[in-house]
Amino acid sequence: WLFHCFLQALEAAVGRPGSRRGLRRGPAEKVLADLAAECGAESVLWNRVYDQASRERDARLKTALSERGLAVESFKASLLFEPWEVATQSGDPFKVFTPFWRACRTLSPAGPPLPAPKSLQAPTSWPTGEPLASWRLLPTAPDWAGGMRAAWTPGEAGARQRLTDFLDEALADYRRSRDLPGVEGTSRLSPHLAFGEISPRQIWHAAMSRGVSASTEKFLSEVGWREFAYHLLFHNGDLTERNFRPEFNSFPWADSKESLTAWQRGRTGYPIVDAGMRELWTTGWMHNRVRMIAASFLTKDLLIDWRQGERWFWDTLVDAD
Repeated sequence: WLFHCFLQALEAAVGRPGSRRGLRRGPAEKVLADLAAECGAESVLWNRVYDQASRERDARLKTALSERGLAVESFKASLLFEPWEVATQSGDPFKVFTPFWRACRTLSPAGPPLPAPKSLQAPTSWPTGEPLASWRLLPTAPDWAGGMRAAWTPGEAGARQRLTDFLDEALADYRRSRDLPGVEGTSRLSPHLAFGEISPRQIWHAAMSRGVSASTEKFLSEVGWREFAYHLLFHNGDLTERNFRPEFNSFPWADSKESLTAWQRGRTGYPIVDAGMRELWTTGWMHNRVRMIAASFLTKDLLIDWRQGERWFWDTLVDAD
């Protein structure tokens, strides 16, 4: 996904208004400071991320760049509501979705997204970058990505088309069809959101432009679940590593490599679990209801630690976030 996103989508998107994309890797403080110096930049801008490690990195980055005399600013782009904008009446973070989303709905998301700029000012000399091929992002031996290529069109254009198709063809029946794994009833926008190819603000205003309905409200509440997950992650920095409920810290998880492998390969003997895990392996995606069934089966039937399942999902989901 990264390869096609960077190679086809981002290069084309920034190339049209007169810029280009560049690839570098290394410690963010050094890479961006060097790049700013080479470009003669006076400011560095980026959109915020919310996991603890990235927030700590960005804080270091702001300090390092500011000490070099650069203006530094970050923006809200990947969420409708910042995690600190939504709180209980006592000022605490929410722990339950329904009151969280009810509070969100009293707030107003930002206005419609602005159009892309018609031109971008280029530096007097282009900084050097690494060739994309050197990142070795495409699988070759074997090439296991055929199912992903058939299922997805990475990039902004693919994201916009996916949104339009969903609004035209599936939104009206969304409340019912989203629960049916054998029906193309969901938006499948999750990987485009995860890679920043479309924003929840774009989705919000596009959906609302079709008129307020029960299906629209339901769809937006599912976007709200993504907001809620980030709300929890922001206020509980180690959420991806520890049990949210401490009483599970002493739970006697089973240690069965055989059972874990059967689950990963879709060979448990339970058809809906196996269908979902094979869909995941083939396309990099799994229907939302089957995700819950497969995860529940791993933890509550096989009694395998959820962190083992999380690692597998990170390795296989194109929308892991």
